[in-house]
Amino acid sequence: MPTGVKISIIIPLYNEVENVEPLLAHTHKVLADWQHPWELILVDDGSSDGTIDQLHHTVQHYNSEIHIVELQRNFGQTAAMQAGIDQADGELIVTLDGDMQNDPADIPRMVEIVLTKDLDLLSGWRRHRQDKLIIRKIPSKIANFIIRRVTGVQINDYGCSLKVYRTSVLRQVRLFGEMHRFIPAWFASVTRPSRIAEVEVKHNPRTLGSSKYGISRVFRVIIDLLTVLFFLRYQARPGHFFGAFGLVIGILGTVILSYLAGIKFILGEPIGSRPLLFVGVLCVIASLQFLTTGVLAEVMSRNYFGSTGKTPYAIRAVTHHKK
Repeated sequence: MPTGVKISIIIPLYNEVENVEPLLAHTHKVLADWQHPWELILVDDGSSDGTIDQLHHTVQHYNSEIHIVELQRNFGQTAAMQAGIDQADGELIVTLDGDMQNDPADIPRMVEIVLTKDLDLLSGWRRHRQDKLIIRKIPSKIANFIIRRVTGVQINDYGCSLKVYRTSVLRQVRLFGEMHRFIPAWFASVTRPSRIAEVEVKHNPRTLGSSKYGISRVFRVIIDLLTVLFFLRYQARPGHFFGAFGLVIGILGTVILSYLAGIKFILGEPIGSRPLLFVGVLCVIASLQFLTTGVLAEVMSRNYFGSTGKTPYAIRAVTHHKK
């Protein structure tokens, strides 16, 4: 296995003040004798419970490379993760939650698999998940089923934050909304499926703090899934997406108006009071709108987020602790 590859470990935290000390202690314990150089990037996602103060206090006890990224406000897990990715300079990036449910002890094993098998992404699978059935497991199963069916990428646990990425590939993906759970699907658009894998990881029950997510996230996932589907299939040709709707609706409107024209000019019957006339005209107008939107979308796709350099977050401060 190659040695000397730098690893960037990113942990977003939101109101996890109770988990800061045990998280850092356990992470340093399991990685103390690791053969790879590594950095720890802790992203405070606008916590209101003193998490940021606890981070600054706790990192003083460790002789390692630690970076604290403090966001201006709560932007969400995806934006916090992207903030950490933008600060990372390792050849591989590892992400995990800050609630102590993901086990840092899995990191060395996962990194070894990525390096020996030359993978671009290795996703954790919480096969024996230690969460409540109604508010965590069921929403997760629903979301995973929908994502697999729509994207075609057969990952069992999209929601597991414990993942190892090849940085050069990950930087081709920008994360917005709830997009962090769709990363395997995004990766499938920029790398071969054979370079994406999944491995079982340990999952601990939450013992400190409280969960910030519930069944409502299923609806957010569905909305973001539509966006993912659009960009995966039509990012380079959005005109085809809107144009298909425009052509179908336009053909329907043309057929309706042709039928009414025959009634008017051949049979001599009045058509002004027929509801079908309104439907036909509406279809033609809608068709023109879809086709116009397709053209505009083609233009906008050239100036997508990657070329504008915009980010889904605003950083208040970045503190580097390196001894």
